[in-house]
Amino acid sequence: MGGSRVLVVGAGVIGLCSAWRLARAGWPVTVLERRGEAAAGASHANGGQLSYSYVAPLADAGVPAKALAWLLSADAPMRLRLSWDAAQWQWLWRFYRACNRKANRAGSAQLWRLAQESRVLLEGLRDEGLGGFAWRRNGKLVLYRSAAALEHARQGVAAMSELGACQQLLDTDACHDLEPALAGLSGPIAGGVHTPDEEVADCRLFCLAMQRRMLEEGLDVEFRFGREVSGFEMAQGRVRQVLLSDEVLPCRHLVLAAGVGGAALARKLGLRLPLYPLKGYSLDMPAGECLPVLSVTDFERKTLYAPIDGRLRVAAAADLVGYDESPDPRRVAGLRRQVKRDWPRAGCLEQATEWAGLRPATPDGVPMIGRAPGGPANLWLNLGHGALGFTLALGSAERLAREMAGG
Repeated sequence: MGGSRVLVVGAGVIGLCSAWRLARAGWPVTVLERRGEAAAGASHANGGQLSYSYVAPLADAGVPAKALAWLLSADAPMRLRLSWDAAQWQWLWRFYRACNRKANRAGSAQLWRLAQESRVLLEGLRDEGLGGFAWRRNGKLVLYRSAAALEHARQGVAAMSELGACQQLLDTDACHDLEPALAGLSGPIAGGVHTPDEEVADCRLFCLAMQRRMLEEGLDVEFRFGREVSGFEMAQGRVRQVLLSDEVLPCRHLVLAAGVGGAALARKLGLRLPLYPLKGYSLDMPAGECLPVLSVTDFERKTLYAPIDGRLRVAAAADLVGYDESPDPRRVAGLRRQVKRDWPRAGCLEQATEWAGLRPATPDGVPMIGRAPGGPANLWLNLGHGALGFTLALGSAERLAREMAGG
């Protein structure tokens, strides 16, 4: 095994944080990325919120009924396009089974702990001088447009307070006092939930900063961009070599951190993972006259507005439509209509750049971190973070490193 390295597949935020943590632990690491640069997939232009206290899984009681109603709306926050793909049907069945309060609370508790670990690690990196990724602790305000939704939020605040979250339920006037830019928001609101210690940052810039940090620290990390994994060679229950189009790499350990691509790679190793893409969209634009100071989420619309480095990032949608990464013009137009209707003065919509990405989601919202059950002895997973990849990346890398140190 002399000369063999830990091979991390994927150079998004999960793969780069994994590589950094493993290299700091003394492992020689090679990062393999099929695209030409880091953060070119789901990490490229996501919502930018570091939501350490808003980690509840999508699967919850009442979601299936809401999803049926959403199917009838052109601008619904979730869209479903059924196919003959058995993996989609299996994922949907597992998602349906996870749509209950007990599973949601259990998943929330797991994700909360992982998020707090990530928060501490990011603070440590910032204390060490990591910067250049438009980080700001500006707090988060979730708006509710109906009294019923606000009452449901009250129950959520109580549950999160038991875990240790610092949140405050606000009435309409208190929301406007806290965020003056709400004067430019159209339509009534019933109230909101404020979390003062939430953060925003640019995920792509964070990935590039982490890549630079590894090189500056002199860690034993190699980056191979534009290199797609085509297969594996096994021996004695272990992955011995990873096959690229023009190269064969010896493998000490293999870490799959390739987002939605992780499912196909796992199938080459005989594993069927409960992983499926949820397609999300974002618009990035210069600030308007009512740019919010806080990061704001419109709960009913499932749309977030994040002020990042003097610009406005608007993100929405969780579409189960397969593996097509290209933006759906109808979906982009719907998001533009929504921004123009709901908060027309928050950003310069006519100058907005559009983006779509595939979030790797598990049915219950809890990522797969650690050894792959039933897989090769040296195969490790760091997959399935859904919309929380940026929030959970550092904590996930820490847990992966701990497991690998023990195994």
